Formats: sequence, structure tokens, C-alpha cells
Amino acid sequence: MAWLLLIVAGLLEVVWAIAMKRSDGFTRVPETVVFLVAVVASMVLLSRALRDLPVGTGYAVWTGIGAVGAAIVGIVWLSESASPLRLVSVGLVAAGIVGLALSSSAGH
Repeated sequence: MAWLLLIVAGLLEVVWAIAMKRSDGFTRVPETVVFLVAVVASMVLLSRALRDLPVGTGYAVWTGIGAVGAAIVGIVWLSESASPLRLVSVGLVAAGIVGLALSSSAGH
């Protein structure tokens, strides 16, 4: 259950990161509200997941999901760069997330 909470928290990190970008410095109210709701929900779920997961693993996976997800959303929907180096870098972060998850599961 902790891993499911952590994954949802990471996905909500993507939501709040994109909402923050689209809020135009918190001048757009709907996007700012989405940001606020998503960031609070993400933190609550992260804190619940950390009850059962090591903090280093949980936090790294949470930020990694957010980073990879925000980069993918940026590339697909916001026309951000999809340079080969950027794609390889995102892939390396994703590989690190999987490695942390596997090493943490093996340690329990």
C-alpha cells in the first residue's frame, strides 16, 4: 500500500509542477487552485507512504516520478525540447527510480 501511495503522490507532483508553470507566477486563479490542492495531496500521501518506506528511497522515488513525469508532459504537451541528451537523462532518472524501488523491496 505504501508504494501505491508513493506513486500517486509522485503523479500529483507532476500535476502541481505543471499547474505551477501554467499559473503564470500564481496570477491565474484556476491553475493556482489546482497547484495548491495537488501539492497538499501529494505531501499528505508522501508522508503516509514514508510511514512504511525508508525516507531516502521514498523521497527519491517521489521526486524522480515528478521529474520524469514533468519532463514527459513538458515534451509531449508543452513543446519542450526532446533532445537526445535530455531523453537519455530522463531515462537514467527513470532507471534510478526502478533501482531504488527494487533495492528497497529486497531490503524488507
